[in-house]
Amino acid sequence: MTSTADTPPSYSRLRAQLETLTTEAFRSDLSEIDQLPTLEIARIMQGEDATVPGAVGEQLPQIAAAIDATAERMARGGRLIYAGAGTAGRMGVLDASECPPTFNTDPSDVLGLIAGGPGAMSTSVEGAEDSKELAAEDLDALQLNSDDTVVGISASGRTPYAVGAVEYARGTHGALTVGFSCNANSPLGDAADMRIEVVVGPELLTGSTRLKAGTAQKLVLNMLSTITMIRLGKTYGNLMVDLRASNEKLRARSRRIVALATGAADETIEAALTQADDEVKNAILIILAGVDGRTAARLLDDADGHLRAALRTATGEA
Repeated sequence: MTSTADTPPSYSRLRAQLETLTTEAFRSDLSEIDQLPTLEIARIMQGEDATVPGAVGEQLPQIAAAIDATAERMARGGRLIYAGAGTAGRMGVLDASECPPTFNTDPSDVLGLIAGGPGAMSTSVEGAEDSKELAAEDLDALQLNSDDTVVGISASGRTPYAVGAVEYARGTHGALTVGFSCNANSPLGDAADMRIEVVVGPELLTGSTRLKAGTAQKLVLNMLSTITMIRLGKTYGNLMVDLRASNEKLRARSRRIVALATGAADETIEAALTQADDEVKNAILIILAGVDGRTAARLLDDADGHLRAALRTATGEA
């Protein structure tokens, strides 16, 4: 058995630091949870999960400010880049990977970096999260600029990879940085321009931050990407008018979206989509404004892709 005297000083310091974090706190009231019936454990877990949306709600002003700042930069050609390790990194990669099919973004517009590289999505890469230098290398490969937004994601708010990412992006390239964690007054928040700290409290299983913290990360990243895309004109109302119809399901969905937006008959929708090379937004403009495909493309280009603005121009509305 290893004595305290044999414990490396760095581990002792880290252990002391972890013991101050709410995400690492021990729930003594759940110390006998393994003795409970399965249904009761499930009820307890569901009750814990139900507290997460409220914790996210307390950070809505900070989330909204980060979205507006990100959208402003992306409108100038900047990118949204997530950086994290473990579960946090996987959540970032997941959210980024959904943007091209949902909003027809270029794959380079929203990116997810995970400590240890793509292989870390399915297999833990030992030590990768402890390296600030690795984060700097990963970001350097992307050729950052001041219009980019880098969101460091870490449940603890102390993960060196996430902290290193925002420090490098902010200090070296002047990019906008957001520190997103699940502990208050985190080093990650201190290192960033903006902070989002969703305090979800101790986990059902001590330190297993893939649970409530992971759920909070999913909710907040959904907001960051989705509302940014709304601000960039990637939707028309609550319709995904910029989706990429890359399979049969999405092709059927694109026709349904055009129908919901215009109320047009199937034959009209098919004709418009043919003119628009299957671009949903263009097809809607063709139908609602009574223009041809080339005019629709020009109007949307002049309106920076905002369908409502293009419609106003086409119909002469103020």
